[in-house]
Amino acid sequence: MVNLIMQVNLDKWHHCSVDKQEFVKLLQKSDYQGFKHMFIFFGSLVLFGYLAYATWGTWWAFLFFFIYGNIWNCADPIWHETGHKTAFKSSFWNNFFYQIGSYMNGFEPVRWKWSHFRHHGHTFFDDPLDFEIAIRKTTDVFYFFSLFIPFFDFVNFKKTTQYETILHALGVKTEVMKQVIPEREHQKCINSSRLHVGIWLFVILISIIFKSWLPVLYFVLPNYYGITLKRLFGLTQHTGLKDNIKDHRYSTRTMHLNPIFSFLYWQMEYHIEHHMFPTVPSHNLPKLHELIKDQMPPAKKGLWGAYSEIIPTILKQAKDPSYELKVAVPQ
Repeated sequence: MVNLIMQVNLDKWHHCSVDKQEFVKLLQKSDYQGFKHMFIFFGSLVLFGYLAYATWGTWWAFLFFFIYGNIWNCADPIWHETGHKTAFKSSFWNNFFYQIGSYMNGFEPVRWKWSHFRHHGHTFFDDPLDFEIAIRKTTDVFYFFSLFIPFFDFVNFKKTTQYETILHALGVKTEVMKQVIPEREHQKCINSSRLHVGIWLFVILISIIFKSWLPVLYFVLPNYYGITLKRLFGLTQHTGLKDNIKDHRYSTRTMHLNPIFSFLYWQMEYHIEHHMFPTVPSHNLPKLHELIKDQMPPAKKGLWGAYSEIIPTILKQAKDPSYELKVAVPQ
């Protein structure tokens, strides 16, 4: 039986120094910020969903569905921020959008609630295992690059969150369930998984009845054809960095993004800051960065800056798993 307390103890981790009065201001949650993000996000999703429908039967539909799918998968930071209870001041709206974001992200909410606590308490650790690190020191370079290719998750299906959800729905107790989720919540995880699988099957049935691809293209397949941007964002967080160390400056990466990408990622590009101070709402992470940046490694300049570091590192680690990227941390 897993004995877990839903509280992450970060006392033994390194923290940058920050003025206490300024820090208290950064902790303030905002329903306005939460609803502003949701309005723009879902408004953009509806817009490109409509354009895909309006151009259905033409080549333009491929473009608009690709954009729609990539926006859909940027529900990842919605799942994440509401899971931290920092997207809204209101607990109701955090919980409401957590369920929606979890479905859109292909995450069963019970499993990912508990695994995310493990992720913050033991970021990039082998023992106990951080289940949320998709790429450690990879020896399979092809798998790494395949993660960005639309529909390629069908080839890697046994490594997807959807496959794990199906196993849980069938009552299979996977390693993540046994190691991370308290036994008292196992049935809740199973029931939630069955709900997600039931929704997928219902949408597929509707597509079959009406002889149309549109329902599955809108509500099931985005997790397969629209994963490129989500993976480009997410794999910058820890890939290629040092594992098993209680200093996020060595195991986590911060970067600067353009305003559109920063919105879609909900400021999670300030990822060292988030791991050091996970109770700070994402809309305040840029301010936190300014307060502590002199104690941090230099932020990477965009996705290009991040991947110009990541790709050479994983190629070296594929040949020599002991290779570690050297991070310039102020002393």
